[in-house]
Amino acid sequence: MRCPFCGSENTAVKDSRPAEDNTAVRRRRGCENCGARFTTFERVQLREITVLKRDGKRTAFDRDKLVRSVSIALRKRPVSSEQIDQLVSGIVRKLESSGETEMASANIGELVMESLRSVDPVGYVRYASVYRDFGDPSDFAQFIETSALED
Repeated sequence: MRCPFCGSENTAVKDSRPAEDNTAVRRRRGCENCGARFTTFERVQLREITVLKRDGKRTAFDRDKLVRSVSIALRKRPVSSEQIDQLVSGIVRKLESSGETEMASANIGELVMESLRSVDPVGYVRYASVYRDFGDPSDFAQFIETSALED
């Protein structure tokens, strides 16, 4: 593992423990060159997923991008970072176990909304406002109204 501070490949694992409900391994590492300490996570990856964007472009699935977008939707909400990691891990497991190697970004967005809806209703609406490109306050009201009808 390369040190993120000095770039040296001479690092050592100081401590390992399970993380994210035993779906990942958290490792504390130390650089033997500069002495810096950092954390890495090791996860099982069943298959590579390619995301098919709305404009037709294809990109590699990025778990960190999903974590960032969910974190933004849940900013200043009573949801811990562990809950966010569990939510994202669940979404990734669904994607990987679907059997598909290519997934439309719209399908991923719907999975995220479905997961957020059960975790935090405000985060759900925030995510939907960006994902569905709300342009007017009435879009919020209409979305909330149709969401309430679906319950």
